[in-house]
Amino acid sequence: MNKNGIVIRNTGSWYVVKTNDGKEINCKIKGNFRLKGIRTTNPIAVGDNVEISDVAPDGSAFITSIIPRKNYIIRRASNLSKEAHIIAANIDCAFLIVTLSHPTTSTTFIDRFLATAEAYRVPAVIVINKVDLLEEQDDAELLDAVSYLYNSIGYIVLKTSAITGEGIDELRGLLSGKISLLSGNSGVGKSTLINSVIPGINLRTAEISSTHDTGMHTTTFSEMFQLPDDDGYIIDTPGVKGFGTIDFDEHEVSHFFPEIFRISQDCRYSDCTHTHEPGCAVRDALDNNLVSQSRYNSYLSILDDLLPDKYRKPF
Repeated sequence: MNKNGIVIRNTGSWYVVKTNDGKEINCKIKGNFRLKGIRTTNPIAVGDNVEISDVAPDGSAFITSIIPRKNYIIRRASNLSKEAHIIAANIDCAFLIVTLSHPTTSTTFIDRFLATAEAYRVPAVIVINKVDLLEEQDDAELLDAVSYLYNSIGYIVLKTSAITGEGIDELRGLLSGKISLLSGNSGVGKSTLINSVIPGINLRTAEISSTHDTGMHTTTFSEMFQLPDDDGYIIDTPGVKGFGTIDFDEHEVSHFFPEIFRISQDCRYSDCTHTHEPGCAVRDALDNNLVSQSRYNSYLSILDDLLPDKYRKPF
């Protein structure tokens, strides 16, 4: 008889499924699991609820079907690809871990992640980590400015440090009882934060490359960890360099920037792209500092992704 379970680990060709009775079973895929209309590098993702076949004598099984997803987070597999990579599925909240120094997370990366979360209806929280490194006056002002910008749009912004313990209890509270995705560039301290939230888990961490001020990949595959004394889970994902959006329509992109979408109701034309049209309320708001220039630039960069032949066709 088939069993149901949740995919808690992906190691390339194998998936580890935690069944409803608490057993962990190594599984392979049987059948064709593809997102309709989107080519994906990974047909099954951590967080997927699946049905598996009877367990074989060697303790393994096949995943035979995926229960429909409530949502997922997806990104372009690489800059030159039209394939997508599903980062995780069935998420209650996505936590984007960013740093303002050592390494610096670009606002474009933040905004692309947030737009994707909006597009797939995943609530998002921004976690500014390593705040203990922000000792200069300029650093403190940057921290306040970034926090204010995203707070004013409507996002929760948390300031954390695994070194001093700042914000860790608050982070633990936000994670409690939910299936949460933790994502970010390499080197932002994601593994160290998880070690703080789940004592004894001892995820591997790495030093930052002093030459390039970037992180080394320490997580190679996505994995789900249960919170202690809690029915919540954290999905830890490999650090990513860039966040390529996929499957957006030109006239929908503004919907995924809440402040631009609100203002766009006053544009003269309902199909305004906020780039060149007369009577554009968004560009007026930009001129009057009611929309952030960095957010608007991120919006334009996503529109730019949608230009034909922007990406080399896959072989």
